[in-house]
Amino acid sequence: MPHESDTLVDGLTRTLARACRALAEAGHPHQAGRLAADAWVLLRSTHPAQAQRLDGTMHHAARLEKQRPTTRAPADPPSSPRPETAMPLDDRIVDVRAEIPRTRHALIFETFAGLPVGTAFVLVNDHDPKPLYYQLAAENTDQFTWDYLEEGPEVWKVRIGKRDVA
Repeated sequence: MPHESDTLVDGLTRTLARACRALAEAGHPHQAGRLAADAWVLLRSTHPAQAQRLDGTMHHAARLEKQRPTTRAPADPPSSPRPETAMPLDDRIVDVRAEIPRTRHALIFETFAGLPVGTAFVLVNDHDPKPLYYQLAAENTDQFTWDYLEEGPEVWKVRIGKRDVA
């Protein structure tokens, strides 16, 4: 039988996921994705099943964000690379298309954690990795760069760098 606090966390997660989906569907998908990511950070190590529900909510918000482009918020990732972020030939390529979905984010977070400051890797994915952006922003505020190099429809490439936060 589940512990009372686990039942509470599960109920709150379901409620938050529904609220974030409603917010996204009401025309605010970026804000919905960011809120879901903030909760995901709080739950991912102690309540992975509930965190997974929020991951699905972030994916839903990201799909809506692509369908209904809105004015970008200042914290949104750029839609195309800036000239100073052109991909150097020595960036490590992390192609997660062959990975099973539940292991992709762990691999990406491990890669980011191991990056020396001032370096980057190129993520190759089969869908827009915007939910990952939300998660990185929730856990690593102002510590990373995010530059789309290719934006689908079959392959997405994003250069993710580690900033010096001083």
